[in-house]
Amino acid sequence: MSEIKKYAKFSTLLILGAPGSGKGTQGKVLGSVPRFHHLACGDVFRSLDTRTSLGQKFIEYSSRGELVPDDLTVQLWRANIHQRVESHNFKPEIDFLVLDGIPRNLEQAELMENDIDVHRVFHLSCPDRSELARRLRKRALKDNRFDDASDAVIFKRFETYDQETKPILEYYKNRITEIDASQPPAKVLYDILHGVMQLPAWQEIAKLNV
Repeated sequence: MSEIKKYAKFSTLLILGAPGSGKGTQGKVLGSVPRFHHLACGDVFRSLDTRTSLGQKFIEYSSRGELVPDDLTVQLWRANIHQRVESHNFKPEIDFLVLDGIPRNLEQAELMENDIDVHRVFHLSCPDRSELARRLRKRALKDNRFDDASDAVIFKRFETYDQETKPILEYYKNRITEIDASQPPAKVLYDILHGVMQLPAWQEIAKLNV
């Protein structure tokens, strides 16, 4: 537990963007690069141990088809990331934590304020929602999730993002880097890495011979 306390605030990069902007793709690619550790909200739920008290609480909500409350979501995330520290998969002293899908809204951002030191928010911006919808349809059909390819489902996801997640940009307004998400994925990655390398925290890590 001493290691967790020592690194109580994790050096963090957030990837934010509307559905279809490619934040999950970019997070996974970054996570494969040394000195970056990627954690998506979906990873938290997929790796959940349902035998624990937190896991049982999650089942209570999910079995009723209800959204998991923000405080429970953050508790689950906190338990997961601390487990990663203890297992040495995530080394906070030399790794940037890359988050996508969490925090999902302002309340989660506030709840996580004591856990993460957000150095930069990369906003994958694509004003052309028709392009994002095209990507979502293509992905849904590829994964045989035909219901998710409907216009009603897609635009409901956009509406939820605009109402719940987009306000986070105002919360972190002095730490935003706008990235054109309509570019090829390799160019988006290049722009993100270029932004990271300008950060004093990254320059300090880069000096370490590890």
